[in-house]
Amino acid sequence: MVGRLSTLFGICACLLWWVAPAAQAAVLYLEPDTAQINPGDTIVMSVRVTPEPGECINVIDGVIEYEPGVQPVDISRGQSILPLWVEEPRIDRDNNRITFAGGIPNGYCGRVQGDPRLTNEVLKIVFQVPGTRVSFGDEAPTSTIQFGEGTSVYLNDGRGSLAPLTTNQAALGVGRQPSAEVRNDWNTLVAADNAIPEEFSLTLQRDQQTFGGKYYIVFNTTDKQTGIAYYEVIEEPFDEAGLFGWGAVTAPWVRTRSPYVLEDQSLNSTIRVKAVDKAGNEYIATLVPDNDLRGTPFITIAEYAIVATGAVLLVVLGGWLGYKLTPRLRAYVRARKERRAAARAAEADEDETEDEDEYEYVEEWVEVEVDEDGNVIDETYDEKT
Repeated sequence: MVGRLSTLFGICACLLWWVAPAAQAAVLYLEPDTAQINPGDTIVMSVRVTPEPGECINVIDGVIEYEPGVQPVDISRGQSILPLWVEEPRIDRDNNRITFAGGIPNGYCGRVQGDPRLTNEVLKIVFQVPGTRVSFGDEAPTSTIQFGEGTSVYLNDGRGSLAPLTTNQAALGVGRQPSAEVRNDWNTLVAADNAIPEEFSLTLQRDQQTFGGKYYIVFNTTDKQTGIAYYEVIEEPFDEAGLFGWGAVTAPWVRTRSPYVLEDQSLNSTIRVKAVDKAGNEYIATLVPDNDLRGTPFITIAEYAIVATGAVLLVVLGGWLGYKLTPRLRAYVRARKERRAAARAAEADEDETEDEDEYEYVEEWVEVEVDEDGNVIDETYDEKT
């Protein structure tokens, strides 16, 4: 391949220097390659790829370097030809570069002949010029954006061969003063995005070599306009799962990425994943695990363990209290009985004393003789007890 390229250059370098890369090597390029922007403006730059005719590529490993006169503020993969990402696009502000690595199963062989659309986009980079900066005098500076060392394209030939590659660079002229109307290409794209992300499904998986044999879910989707911003997941415990029905109402959404290891390994939860694009549109996919996969949830085991432990503790505590209190209780009962007996005895003695103190009644018979005038003649006493 390289020898053929050298031969063509040797035959007619003056005519083929601009077409040879497109015909004899994959081309990875930035578009637009020139633009004029002012402080406060935002521009969207696309990274595109064109394979060599007759070849297909399946992996792109990219490094993009930029000068600090402009700053990347966002990256969109909404219209990317790469559905799989080994390394998601990342902005390294300390080193002024962007790195990414993605692939496409079965390879990408170029735009369909006759299709006028630019269906070869790898990603979009949103660049912005700071609103305030130190003056550069009368001359407007130019910020260069280019592919760095380590940028590679691999062929879909079954061997992962390294493809000959040609790249370009972009030059952004930065104005000295803000324009009367701020340019923001990215906001224009976001405002026009009113479509939800593509529908997707959740796949439940488990194997001993991954995540220690734990259950996990795999998911992925695309958004054909601004791209996916993030994913969130929620595990909502079934109402009937758990003795006290904890968790379902207050379960939080958690930001995550695929694959995601489930918190509820008993699979007694409804699993939902929300895909949100950069315009705020969202789509939620739901998975309800099959009945035959469900186990006893940990929370239920914990609840019953708490109940059983509480019952055992109550029995033990009752026994201990019985052991400690029985002698005292018996003494208390005995003392109470003795007090009651003493009280009854005292009452009996008191009754007897009162009987002894009562008066003795004595009956007396008196015989009296009187005369006719009623005067007593004689008195006779007969005392009977």
